Amino acid sequence: MNTSVVNTGRMLWAALRMLLVLTVVTGIVYPLVVTGIGQAAFHDHANGSMVEVDGKEVGSALIGQSWNLPGTDKPDPTWFQGRPSHSGYDPLATGSSQLGASDPTLVKDVKAAKKQVAEFNGISESQVPADAVTGSASAIDPDISTAYADVQVKRVAEANGLTVAQVEELVEDHTRGRTLGFLDQPRVNVLELNIALKELAGT
Repeated sequence: MNTSVVNTGRMLWAALRMLLVLTVVTGIVYPLVVTGIGQAAFHDHANGSMVEVDGKEVGSALIGQSWNLPGTDKPDPTWFQGRPSHSGYDPLATGSSQLGASDPTLVKDVKAAKKQVAEFNGISESQVPADAVTGSASAIDPDISTAYADVQVKRVAEANGLTVAQVEELVEDHTRGRTLGFLDQPRVNVLELNIALKELAGT
């Protein structure tokens, strides 16, 4: 009886020590090491790839944002617009709308969005790229296709008092090619493009 109690006590003490060791290693040491490596080797990514202008954070290169007229839900013609987001570009509410391609609600929304984008940019509905009227899987995609950037060039140029050629060159300078030469599609980061646009327009 006493031997059984002693053995049980030893097992419990061993288990407690193991729990304490694992708690320290996995709950304190490991997170500190990983955080340290992240800050030392990947500082920008570890901190959310924040973009600064004149010492002030204006957004993240990884998260899309709205470019609306102040205090409204209407797009500002002076800026390049990003992909639509059903979550309002909230990084805490990522995910698609979960609506299928044939869902009546999605079809109706896409048709309405296509008409709006066409009118806003002075183009025909047939020229509206898919990413101009559909959100990404994450709902916070910071990039747009070169096709979507191109259809916005004329409107942006006129709104900022620039030539079409100037804005076209700006888009070309901020176009990223395929990853590894064959993955993804050429794309443009909207935040970075609009920062360059602001500098070019002197606003």
